[in-house]
Amino acid sequence: MIVEWGLERLPAVLRELGIAEPGLVTTERLAALDVPVFRRFTGVRSHAPVETVAAAEEQLAGVDGLVALGGGSAIDTAKAVSSRTGLPVVSIPTTYSGAEWTEAFGMRDETRRVKGGGRGAHVEGIVYEVELTLTLPPGETGGTALNALAHCAEALYTAGRNDEGDRHALQGARLIATTLPLVLEQPDDREARTRLLRGAMHAGAALASAGLALAHAMAQALGGRYGIAHGAANALCLPPALRFNAPLIGIELESFGEALDDPQPANRVEELARLAGFERLRDLGVPRGELQLVAEDAAVRGGAQANPRHASPEEIRELYDSIW
Repeated sequence: MIVEWGLERLPAVLRELGIAEPGLVTTERLAALDVPVFRRFTGVRSHAPVETVAAAEEQLAGVDGLVALGGGSAIDTAKAVSSRTGLPVVSIPTTYSGAEWTEAFGMRDETRRVKGGGRGAHVEGIVYEVELTLTLPPGETGGTALNALAHCAEALYTAGRNDEGDRHALQGARLIATTLPLVLEQPDDREARTRLLRGAMHAGAALASAGLALAHAMAQALGGRYGIAHGAANALCLPPALRFNAPLIGIELESFGEALDDPQPANRVEELARLAGFERLRDLGVPRGELQLVAEDAAVRGGAQANPRHASPEEIRELYDSIW
């Protein structure tokens, strides 16, 4: 993976990858950004609906590479196209989602109200530019940063855990926990934003190295059924998942707590979530009567299968209920 800092480095990254006629994948809001691309698709929507992916592939036919500009939805859209076409992807993330690090991607079937996805994207470059994060609203800032923090936590105990992932996870967790409150208080603080983005970079590397677990499975199920932002869902789902896993991850939970400077890391994550404006599932429009259906979806997801403690649909329902 080629990783560079500063938007001015994008042309060099494209040259190094042999991309001469790149296609941009982004939203209307970012469509006017001055980047060296051959063609533009500006129809990205939240959760990368399958129809949007098909439209992007059709509109960008003939390009020799993809530049994904935006948050997780833009990057997932580009990765889905990449998996179908074999085109390389260079990401310019404007949030802290970490999607730029993995070959896996999510897509939402809006008709069936489920979120699926796939693998096989050719992620080959990342260009970080802190200036693009300065206008990110508090909810997206906090939500995507807490998604990154969930990447750090789960990398420490998921089935794919490894030493390299642990190093990135702990470094990322320290940076995120210390700088997120500063950024939420002073959104235009470039130094704090840079540290938070570096924390998200380490979180993304941990995600790519180790994988996901139960909290992400729970968040994905919520996002698929209700269209809830992935960051908001992770902000709420990580604390109960940490408590559920606690009997089997004592050492890992202690390390995570040290990185957060709190011996009760689930409590600290809840504090950070409240700072970002996330407290209960009911506030996000989740009906209590459907929690069992969502739990059944979460239980069969890859993250739940890679979790250190088996979670039945009934147990996941109880976890959802605890944050409803």
